[in-house]
Amino acid sequence: MTELNPAPAPENGSDNSEIALEVRNLYVGYYEDLHILQGVSLKAQRAKITTILGANGVGKSTLLKAIYGFLKPSRGEVILNGRNVVGTPTYKLIDLGLAYIPQQPGIFRWMTIEENLELGAYTFRRDKARIKRKLEEVYARFPVLKERRKSLAGKLSGGQQRMVEVGRTLMTDPTVMLVDEPTAGLAKLLSEEVYQMLVNLKESGITIILVDQEIRHALKIADYVYVLELGRNKYEGPVEQFTSPADIKKAFWA
Repeated sequence: MTELNPAPAPENGSDNSEIALEVRNLYVGYYEDLHILQGVSLKAQRAKITTILGANGVGKSTLLKAIYGFLKPSRGEVILNGRNVVGTPTYKLIDLGLAYIPQQPGIFRWMTIEENLELGAYTFRRDKARIKRKLEEVYARFPVLKERRKSLAGKLSGGQQRMVEVGRTLMTDPTVMLVDEPTAGLAKLLSEEVYQMLVNLKESGITIILVDQEIRHALKIADYVYVLELGRNKYEGPVEQFTSPADIKKAFWA
């Protein structure tokens, strides 16, 4: 069995230009004296998929919410492209290239596909030429959305609704995407489409930080893996260290 790497002590700094986003010693909770995250650290390399695994309740989704500014850390830093963004409003994080796709579908079912996509252009809503250009980029990536752009989003399949969410996010020109449980509630075939979509985004140069309960599927597309336990780092390493059932079992239950 591969020897898994215990999580190292957090570093005081990093000058690695290949790191798109870094979390340093983060403490986060929903109540002042109850921390869900207790010193979590991670690094996400540019144009790679960093996957965060762990049992239910260990703080995976909390970590994404803290990175995106929905929760304020009591301690620690979130470094985006070399800049500490803790305390930065979410709308400014969007302008800095950070995007978040939550677990629960966030499309507007009574609006058309195109209207949903255009919402992603809100911060430059008066720039009609840019909106048109971004729409064409999204449609080039997802031709099925172009074919049905005047259809109500609520009539799409679960996988296509995920495409709309991702497409709306791409309208903002993200460099880093936080993705939480992207295949929750989807059939196997649709799930495979979503995972392939994430791989395609990575290959286009986007950094992805993925939280997922579908361990084996998530490992198939991951480049680097973090395992959390009780709000702390437990193991980390390149995906090759998590290739066998024995490795996975050790990471989660050792």
